[in-house]
Amino acid sequence: MTTKTEVRTTGAPTPMTTFSQGVIKNGYLAISGQGPQDPATGDYLYPDDLAGQTVRTFDNIKAIVEAAGATFDDLVSIRVFLTKRSDFAAMNVVYEEYMRANVPSGVFPVRTTIFVELPNPAMLIEVDAVGIVTA
Repeated sequence: MTTKTEVRTTGAPTPMTTFSQGVIKNGYLAISGQGPQDPATGDYLYPDDLAGQTVRTFDNIKAIVEAAGATFDDLVSIRVFLTKRSDFAAMNVVYEEYMRANVPSGVFPVRTTIFVELPNPAMLIEVDAVGIVTA
């Protein structure tokens, strides 16, 4: 039996309930849903600005990935949750820029995009991810 290890960083918002920012088991890294929150204050940033919220959300994911001893290039799957179908094209533009800047191998994670109602009305986007830690 292998150990399940919590990943925690001040570079991403602290969970408000009984879940972890990330968990590693058997080299598998699962990252909980992240939104456009300021890691220090927990405040939701960039009201009505999908581009700003998308970058902040991916920065939170990146902080957790790095706290796990991995890189964005180690992500294999990403799920994007959007509140509005009309934001899909704009999110794709920011997503592509972020991936090209942070995945030097050019082998991008698989992705699913889902349209939902999110837990806080300020959130236009939430993202969770899965990676492999090979350290």
